[in-house]
Amino acid sequence: MSVLKIKLLSDDVIPPEYATGGSAGMDLCAHLDEITEIAPGETLRVPTGIAIALPDANHVALVCARSGLSVKHGINLANSVGVIDSDYRGEIIVALFNQSDRTYAIEPGERIAQLLIMPVTQPDIEICESLDETQRGSGGFGSTGRI
Repeated sequence: MSVLKIKLLSDDVIPPEYATGGSAGMDLCAHLDEITEIAPGETLRVPTGIAIALPDANHVALVCARSGLSVKHGINLANSVGVIDSDYRGEIIVALFNQSDRTYAIEPGERIAQLLIMPVTQPDIEICESLDETQRGSGGFGSTGRI
C-alpha cells in the first residue's frame, strides 16, 4: 500500500480529505487568516498550509479545479492543472483565476481545489526519424469529426 505523507504547516490547517469513499480527489482548503477577495480577471495565489511527500517517483500529485467553484462562481485554476513532482517538499499553493465578472470572496477554510494522486511512467526516450502510421495520422483539433 502506498502512503502519502502530509505535513501540516501550522496548527489551524484543515488537512485534505476525501469527501466520499468514491472520491478521486481530496479537497484542498484555503489557509487564510481572513476573507480574501479575488477580483474579476485576477489571479490569486492561495496557500493550503500543507506540504506532501509522495510515495515515490512513480507518483504525481495533480491539483485540479472544483467543479462547484467553476460552474457557480467562475473560479478556476490559473494553470488548468497544477503538477506536484515527487521531489517537491514546499507548501502547496493554489493559483486561482476569477473568470467571472464579479468579485469572489474566499473564506478561510473554504474548499478551493482537489488533489489527485496518480501513477507516473517515465519511459526511455528514443529520438527517431519517423513514427508508425495510424488511421488518424497527424489529424489534430476536430479531425475525428466528433462534436
